[in-house]
Amino acid sequence: MLNQKYRNCLFLVFFLTHSFLFASTDTLTAFYSKTKIKLDGKLNEAVWQEAMHIRNFTQREMEEGKPATERTEIAIVYSSNKMYIAVWAYDSEVEKLSASKMNRDFNWGSDDNIELILSPFNDNRNGYLFVTNPNGARADVLVSNEGTGFNKSWNGIWDVATSITDEGWFAEFEIPFSTLKFPKQSEQIWALNIERNIRHKREQIMWQGWSRQFDIEKISQAGKLDGLKNIESKEKIEIKPYVTAGLEKTSGEKADFIYNYGGDVNIDISPTLKLNLTANTDFGQVEDDQAQINLSRFSLYYSEKRDFFLDGNSQFQMNVGGGSELFYSRRIGNDSETEQDVPILFGARIFGKQNKTNIGFLNIQTDGLEAVPTTNFSVLRVSQDIWKQSTIGMIVTSKIQNGHHNFVYGADFNYSTSTFLKDKNLQFSGVIAQTYTSDSVNVDNTAYDIALSFPNDWIELDLSLNDVQAKFNPEMGYIRRSNARRYHAELQFNPRPKFLSLVRNLEIKPVEISYYVNSGTNKLESILYEWRPLGIMFKSGEFIELNVQYYFDRLTESFAILDTIIIPVGDYLDSRMEVQFNTFSGRKFFASLNASKGEFYTGKRNELKAAVAWNMNKHWNLSASWAKNYLYLPQGDAVATELSGRVSYAYSPKLNSGIFGQWNSEDEEILLNFRFNWIPKIGSDFYFIVNQEFSTADNNIKLLGTTIMTKFVWRFAL
Repeated sequence: MLNQKYRNCLFLVFFLTHSFLFASTDTLTAFYSKTKIKLDGKLNEAVWQEAMHIRNFTQREMEEGKPATERTEIAIVYSSNKMYIAVWAYDSEVEKLSASKMNRDFNWGSDDNIELILSPFNDNRNGYLFVTNPNGARADVLVSNEGTGFNKSWNGIWDVATSITDEGWFAEFEIPFSTLKFPKQSEQIWALNIERNIRHKREQIMWQGWSRQFDIEKISQAGKLDGLKNIESKEKIEIKPYVTAGLEKTSGEKADFIYNYGGDVNIDISPTLKLNLTANTDFGQVEDDQAQINLSRFSLYYSEKRDFFLDGNSQFQMNVGGGSELFYSRRIGNDSETEQDVPILFGARIFGKQNKTNIGFLNIQTDGLEAVPTTNFSVLRVSQDIWKQSTIGMIVTSKIQNGHHNFVYGADFNYSTSTFLKDKNLQFSGVIAQTYTSDSVNVDNTAYDIALSFPNDWIELDLSLNDVQAKFNPEMGYIRRSNARRYHAELQFNPRPKFLSLVRNLEIKPVEISYYVNSGTNKLESILYEWRPLGIMFKSGEFIELNVQYYFDRLTESFAILDTIIIPVGDYLDSRMEVQFNTFSGRKFFASLNASKGEFYTGKRNELKAAVAWNMNKHWNLSASWAKNYLYLPQGDAVATELSGRVSYAYSPKLNSGIFGQWNSEDEEILLNFRFNWIPKIGSDFYFIVNQEFSTADNNIKLLGTTIMTKFVWRFAL
C-alpha cells in the first residue's frame, strides 16, 4: 500500500513538473536567476532546464493548423536588468539548413531563422522584432500598428549566439531591458510571439496566431510573457561620441584632409520615454542610394537610412495616401533643390509612451550654405490608444528660416480589429491636414485621406479616397502628386486549390484601379488599371504572375525624360502586358525576371529587368541587377540602362565588408562604395569607407573623385 502511494506521488510530481516545463499554453513564464549565462548558443547552463519551456508550435505554412514537423522549444531567463531567450530548433535533416548570411540586418527571408516579437506595453499595436539564423546573424525591426509600420533600419543594443549540432541549431539571445521601453510596474505582463522558418521544407511555424489571416507582427494574436518582476533599465544614459578622418580628392586637384567629430546622447527620462540629443551629426558611413532613372513625371522616393532618424521613426508617421507623407525625415540635412548635404548642428528628440499616449517630438537645427539658409525643423506627433487596437492622433510640423516659415497641422484616426466576422482583419482610417506658408496665399491648402482595408489570406480588399489640393505644401513632407483627388479600389483572391498538388496558392486580381481628377476642377487627369488573370505561388517557392495594365494620362504640361525627350501635351491611353518570375530565395542561387511590353505616350516601351544572387556560403554573397528600357518614340528612340552589383564578405557577425557598384546611362557615372565594419562591442563601430566616382561619358572611363574615410563610434553606458 505504501509503495503504491509512493509510486502515485512520484507520478504526480513527475506529471506536474513535466507539465510546467513543457507546457502547451499561450503563456510563457520567465524564470528569474542570478546565474551568469555565457552567451555561446550551447545552452548548457543548468538554469535552462529549470526554466519553463514551450514547444506547442503550429504550422502556418505549408499545412495550416497542423503540428510542426520539427521540434522547437523556447525558454526565457532574466535578471534585474536583462533577459535571455533560449531556442532549441531541432531538425531531422540538419545538413539541409539554409544559412547563407552573417551580416547585420541580413535578409532573413532566404535563411532558416527564428523571429521573436516582444510588446512590453501589451497594447495590441507596437513591438520589437528580433531575428537570427543558424550563423548568429542579427536583424531587428521596430513594429508599429501591427506591422503597418515596419522599421527594419532600427538597430537596438542586443546580442545573440548560435551553435549547430547533428540534432539541429540552437540560439541564445541577450536583450538588455535598457533596449526596450516598458511600463513602470513591479510585475510585467508582455505580449510575446515566436516564429520559426524551416526553409528546406518551406515550413513556417508559430507559437500563437498561426492563422494565415495573421503574421507575427499581428501583436493582438500573440501569447503572453509573465513572471517578469522588479526589472529595471540599468543604463539610464548612453553616450556615443564619434570621430572621422580621411582624404577627399577631386580629379586634377590636391587631396584635402577631412575630419569631423560629434556625438549622440540618449537619456531615459522614464522607463517609457527617451530623450535623444545630437551634435554635429555625421552620416558618412551610410551607403549611397541606388540611383534610379525616372521615366515618369513625378518625383522619386528614397528611404531613410540614417540611424538618428530611425529609432522611434514610427512615432512621427502620418500619411495622406497615394504614397505621400506629412513628415519625410530626408528633408532634414539635404536640400532638395540644390541636392546638397546640409550639416546638422544639433538636435533633440523625445519619443515613447506614457500610459496609452504615444509621444514623438523632434527639433533639428541645420547650418547654412551659400544657397541654403540655416533652418530649424520641428515635429510634434501625439496619438492615443483607444479600444483594443485603434488610435486617434495629431501632428504639427514646423520649418523656420529667416523670413520664411512653413507649418503643417493634421489629425488622424485608425480603427483596426482582427475579430471582424470572428477572425478576419478590418481597418478603417482617416487623415486630414492643412499647411500654412508665410509667403503664400493659404487657400486650397488641405489634404485628406479615407481608407477601408480588408487584408486577409483568401481575399484582400482596399478602398480609399484621398485629395491633395493645389497649394497643400508640407515642406518637411513628401507629396508624390498634388492638386489631385484619387479614388482607389483593389480586389484580390488567393485561393489554395487542393487538386493542384504543386501549387501553394493562386493570385487572381480582377481589379486594381486608381482614378485621378483635378482637385479644383474635378476634370479627369489619369486612370491606372491593372488586372492579374493569374499568379501562381508554387510549394517549391517559385512564383510567376501575368499582369495586364492600362494607363490613361491627360497632360496639360509637357515634361522631359532622359534630359532630351519631351513628352508633349495631350491625352494618352497606353496598354501593357507584364510577366514576372521569381525563383525560391532560400537556394544558394536564385533569380528574378520582369518583362513588360506596351505603349508609352507617343510611342512604345519595352522593359526587361533581371536580378541574380549567389549565396556561396555563410561568408561570401554575390548579387547583381540589370534593367533596360527600350523607348521607340517619334521624338527619337532611346535606351535607358541601370546596372548594379554587390559583393559581401562576412568573417563573423561582427566583422564584415562589402563593395557596391552602380551605373546608369542617364548619369553616365560609375559609383563605387567599399565599406568595412568592425563591431568591437555591441553599440560601438569602426568603419573604413572608400567612395569613388567615375565618368563614362563619350565611352571613356575617367576618375572624377575619391573619398577615403575612417569613422570610430564608441558607446558608453551609465
